[in-house]
Amino acid sequence: MEERKKAGRYERIINQLGELTKKCDDPIARMATICAVLHHKMDHFYWTGFYLLRDDLLVVGPYQGPVACQVLEKGKGVCWTAANRAEAVIVPDVTAFPGHIACDPRSRSEIALPVFGPGSETRAVLDVDSTRPDAFSPTDARFLAKIALLVF
Repeated sequence: MEERKKAGRYERIINQLGELTKKCDDPIARMATICAVLHHKMDHFYWTGFYLLRDDLLVVGPYQGPVACQVLEKGKGVCWTAANRAEAVIVPDVTAFPGHIACDPRSRSEIALPVFGPGSETRAVLDVDSTRPDAFSPTDARFLAKIALLVF
């Protein structure tokens, strides 16, 4: 998808999610709503979900798509890299990412970014996979970071 068109779609999604997340202040409910909207509105999203930081583990939370890994091995993979760096990680080819955790072999590219709670601590990771190689760009990172702010 061309970047300008993608940005416009994200703008519309952010407006929609802004209204939807006002209806409930529960972070899990907000995550579920965010996943549903993103997964069905962005055609390059194959798996869309959150991993929750629980006692030094990343445990699967609300998601849309095929069955996910329930717990991600500490310190490995794209999600842990995003959590540890406290920034978005874009992976154009998951097979080239050291320590990639393959929950589904159809995944070809991935983006993950931290979700910050009160006090700016990482509370979760927003993770999106695509069956297309090189599906994510800085445009995705910029807008998904704005969407992640709607969780807490």
